[in-house]
Formats: sequence, structure tokens, C-alpha cells
Amino acid sequence: MGLVLAPLMLGALAYGVLGSVVVPALPLLQQDLHTSENGVTWLLTAYFLAAAAATAVIGRLGDMFGKRRMLLLVLAVMAAGGLVCAVSNSLAPEIAGRAMQGLAGGLFPLAFGIIRDEFPHERVAAGIGAVTAMIGVGAIGIILPGLILPNLNWHWLFWIPMVVTLIALAGTWMLVRESPVCPGGRVNWLNAALMVVGVTAVVLGISQGGQWGWATSRTLGVIIGGVAVCGVWIAAETFGSRPLINMSLMRLRAVWTTNVVALLFGAGMYGAFAVYPIFAQLPQVAGFGYHASILACGLYCLPMSIPTIIVSPYAGRLAARIGATTALTLGTLITATGFGYMAVWSAHPYDMMISLGLMGLGFGIAFPTLMTVIVHSVPVANVAETTGMNTVVRMLGGAIGTQVTAAMIAGHQRDGLPTHAGFTASYLTLATFMVVAALAAIAVGIRRRG
Repeated sequence: MGLVLAPLMLGALAYGVLGSVVVPALPLLQQDLHTSENGVTWLLTAYFLAAAAATAVIGRLGDMFGKRRMLLLVLAVMAAGGLVCAVSNSLAPEIAGRAMQGLAGGLFPLAFGIIRDEFPHERVAAGIGAVTAMIGVGAIGIILPGLILPNLNWHWLFWIPMVVTLIALAGTWMLVRESPVCPGGRVNWLNAALMVVGVTAVVLGISQGGQWGWATSRTLGVIIGGVAVCGVWIAAETFGSRPLINMSLMRLRAVWTTNVVALLFGAGMYGAFAVYPIFAQLPQVAGFGYHASILACGLYCLPMSIPTIIVSPYAGRLAARIGATTALTLGTLITATGFGYMAVWSAHPYDMMISLGLMGLGFGIAFPTLMTVIVHSVPVANVAETTGMNTVVRMLGGAIGTQVTAAMIAGHQRDGLPTHAGFTASYLTLATFMVVAALAAIAVGIRRRG
């Protein structure tokens, strides 16, 4: 089992690194790619959109045609995206490469499905925890620019994860066998296109609303149009003869409640990724923050990873002992405490480290619990599609969270610089997301079946 788990963990590690590595390097990339601030943020937006739009589709294809086969394809695309970014020197191919990397978000539902197929029932939660822990380990990507850029060019930010991805690809080829649960079938490509277009439009509208203007016809048109297309997609899936996603599963309490919590958890988690590095790197003229270098900022963010790595493999065992609802509530409230701490105490870098340490601890408990509940609540043949939809919902929450916090910061400025009040409002908003997630889990009483 350990040999099967190793390439899954490596793939998750590479994906986690790619999700964070460009954040502190955006100012340098903006300069070297000769683009605007809006243009360079597309390196994040493209990654985000591709992950949100494709994850559920990839998960369903894994259920239908083989999780190993699809995982090999996803890892190959992620490696190819890394190569494109590593050899390019202009914005358009960099954005294309980042989109290819984002498509690899589908590796998580595939990995969770493989674990469900291959592991004994009592080891499934630990396996899921080990893979999700790699998301926390992947946060070391925020340190890489500070270590690499003084001596090497920024292309190495993509060469290194690409090598890890290729190792994961080789390991999957040699060590992971094809799932015995592989019903086959035909893909309803029209429904797939409706889903991709609808989800992409909604996430794009939310992600760009702060720059386009929330009340503009462009923003409202994209969001409303996306919601309308999603409505058509849901109707087609519900009443069609060959659905891509089994909508009846989405009505299971364990599924829809975890999706609600995932939406709020994504808003808090990704919103934090957008706020903390900005606060750490504020210039001295702002009068607060830490005026940190890229490397120092990465080191301040490192405590987020450590508790996640330690706790995630044991989260399933904790949920079995105290109940999934209690474990999920505990994780979300610990995360909320971390955000609340930063709203009250933020004068010194160790305050940020304590705050992110609490966030990592809460994440390490809550996220594996979410995935384990879903995996044990649906038939084996539907694991990848259901966890894929949960990932889509979490990405949608992330788009909401990043834009809400960005609006908080942008709405509190003086002389062209953000004020402390804007950041305090952001931290309190992130804490509120997590408190509401805890209340949602308590209200519906998420139960683990298995």
C-alpha cells in the first residue's frame, strides 16, 4: 500500500507547489513578462479556472474508464504545462502552461478513488490524510522564489515541480494498478461542455469582479450567464439518459452538506493565501506589516504546513473516535481562531506564524475529514466524480474568498496604500467563513457511513 501511496503523494506535492510558487514572484514575473498587474494575475486565474472547470469531469472519466489511466494522463498534462512555463518568456504561453497545470486538480478525486479501491476499509482515511497532507507540504512553494531567484532565473520555479511530476508519473506507471471498478460507458460531451462553460464563467466573473467592477454589465453578464448555463447543465444531468454527474448522489445529506462546508472552507483557505503574503511584504511606508523579503515572507508562511503534515494522516482516526461532525467542527473553529488571532495581534512576524499554524492545524483536521465522509458515503463507482464535485465547490469558494478579501483591502486605502483596518476586516471575514462552516456542520449533523 505504501508503494501505491507514494506516487499519489508526489503528484499532490507537485500540484501544491505549483499552486503557491508564483504568488511571491508575481512582481518579478510582471516585470520580466512585460505585462500589467492585471495581466500577471492571470497566471493565478488561469490555474484556478482550469482546476475548477475540469476537476469533476476528470473524476467522472476516471470512474468510467479507469482512474490509473486518467491519472497518468493528468500527470502528463501537468508535466507538459510545467515545460511550457519553464521555456517561455512571454505572457500568453505562460498563461496556457498555467492552465495545463491547473487541469491537474483532477488528480485528487482520482487519487482518493484509487485509495478507496486499493486500501482496506480501515486504512482509507489514513491514505486520504496522507495525500491531503501534501497540500500543506506544497505550501513550501511559497519559499522557493526566495531560495532560487537570488541565484537562478524564475524558470526554475517550474523546472523543479516538473521533475517531481515526472517522478510521480513514472511511479504511477510502475506501482499503481488499474481500478477493478471500471464500468465504462459513453461520455456525454454536451453535458461536459455545459458544465465547463458554466463553472468557468461563474468563477471568472467572481475572480475578475474586483477589476472589472462588480456592477458592470461585463461582470454581471458573465456571472448570470454562467449561472444560467449551470442551470441548463443540472437539468440535462437530472433528466438525461447519460448523465456525466449522478445528481441523485448530490442530494445525499453527507454529500451536499460537505459541499456546503467545502464552499466556506475554500473561501477561508484561499482567501488567506491572498491576504497574508501581501501583509508580510508591505513596504515600510505603510506603517505596519513586516516589510519582508520574498524569502522571509515564505518562512513566515511555513508554519501553516507543519501541523497539516503532522495531523492530516490521523484526522480519519480522530473522526472515527469523536465523530465526523465533531472533528469537522473542531477543525473549522481552530482555523477561525487562527484568523481571529491575526485580527487582534499582528504586530510581529511571530503573530502571523502563530495564526497560520492554527490555520494549518485546523485544515489538517477538517479537510481529510471532508474527503473521508464523501468517500464512504457513495458507491465505489462514483467516488471520483463526487470528490471531484466537492473540489469544484471548494474552488468556487476560493474565488469568492479571494475577491471578498481583496475588496476589503481595496476599500480601505489612504494615499494609495492599504490601511490596517482593511486587513483586520479581511481576517475577521475569513474567521466568519469558518464559523459559519462549523455551524453548518453542526446544524445538519454530518454523519460518516462506512
